[in-house]
Amino acid sequence: QVQLAESGGGSVQAGDSLRLSCAASERIISHYAMAWFRQSPGKEREFVGALSRDAYMSYYSDSVKGRFTISGDSAKNTVYLHMSNLKPEDTAIYYCAADMRVSSYSTSPGAYEYWGQGTQVTVSS
Repeated sequence: QVQLAESGGGSVQAGDSLRLSCAASERIISHYAMAWFRQSPGKEREFVGALSRDAYMSYYSDSVKGRFTISGDSAKNTVYLHMSNLKPEDTAIYYCAADMRVSSYSTSPGAYEYWGQGTQVTVSS
């Protein structure tokens, strides 16, 4: 059972950049499809982006496409979410998720079995 731990959240100004990390307790590249979700108070958990199990393909929601990028480091068993040109509406708790059954990606939180504890990102205008 893989364990995930996010880090890198914080409070920034609109237009700033931030990099979130998701460190896994075991090898993830080629074993798990990885995804980032976010959740704001009173809202459902929202798909942000995903990295396919083979790490060759990445996918993004329309709201972050062109601003966010996902990458993976197989040596560190870590997946990153690079966020640029942050907006106040990006404020949320960001979660990473993993699943061995997903080969490409899924936008549904229910498709992912393993989750981290989340890291808060706050963007002020």
